[in-house]
Amino acid sequence: MAQTASDLSSAGPGPADALPLQRYRRDDTPSPEGWNQTLEVLVAHRSVRAFRPDPLPEGALETLVTAAQSAASSSNLQVWSLVAVEDPERKARLAALAGNQRHILEAPVFLVWLIDLHRLWALAGLRQAPSGALDYLETFLLGAVDTSLAAQNAVVALESQGLGAVYIGGIRNKPREVAAELGLPPRVFPLLGLALGWPDAARPAAVKPRLPQASVLHRERYNWGEAQTQAAWDYNEVLRSFQREQAMPEIDWTEQAGNRTRGPESMAGRHELRQVLADLGFELK
Repeated sequence: MAQTASDLSSAGPGPADALPLQRYRRDDTPSPEGWNQTLEVLVAHRSVRAFRPDPLPEGALETLVTAAQSAASSSNLQVWSLVAVEDPERKARLAALAGNQRHILEAPVFLVWLIDLHRLWALAGLRQAPSGALDYLETFLLGAVDTSLAAQNAVVALESQGLGAVYIGGIRNKPREVAAELGLPPRVFPLLGLALGWPDAARPAAVKPRLPQASVLHRERYNWGEAQTQAAWDYNEVLRSFQREQAMPEIDWTEQAGNRTRGPESMAGRHELRQVLADLGFELK
């Protein structure tokens, strides 16, 4: 018998209909078609913030990079790099810069994903060729997209091997200091961090429910109306149910999202990003 949304307090990965139900916690959750192991890995994703101290398997990092480099790259420009940090003292400094997040310290490896326009700039210089397109906002945006696609490929690959990870947006809280810690040259920007390792089974992560598809899926043309609004309001109670199960403070998603977007004071220093980018060598015409 298929699970219902009320059966989820202790549910884990299971049959094809169980994981989507965990993701949405709604009795009208779409039934999966063509279910396979790849979809299982994707839909079972959860942010892991508790790690065992065990090191990664031999060659695991290189495998993740192979998966990352298999992501799409606009015009094959490949404008990203990453720094793998294992030194405990450097991890501690980066953790402090990212908001004192304990899981960075616990994870055996911390990856910093970089928008890297320096490589193309340096190679153009060796060829005595112009590289003015690197100074435009479009190229920086291209780098952000390509870097994110690569990081997500790496996450899917590591989760398929039983490893876990959590993205660290806090790496952008103090990007100047992060750049100095990692020795970044001009035209390189630390976009996001990724703490990864073996999940600690004693402190398991849970699948966090997302907005109903009715709030995010538009057909043919964007249409924000009563149905989309109601779906977003319905999500408040779904997320509160999850928070209760995880012994987290209860707060509506609409309020939580509003708190994070109310103004520059809610951005943890990231409201200065335009000036930071200029300081790091990005002209962004």
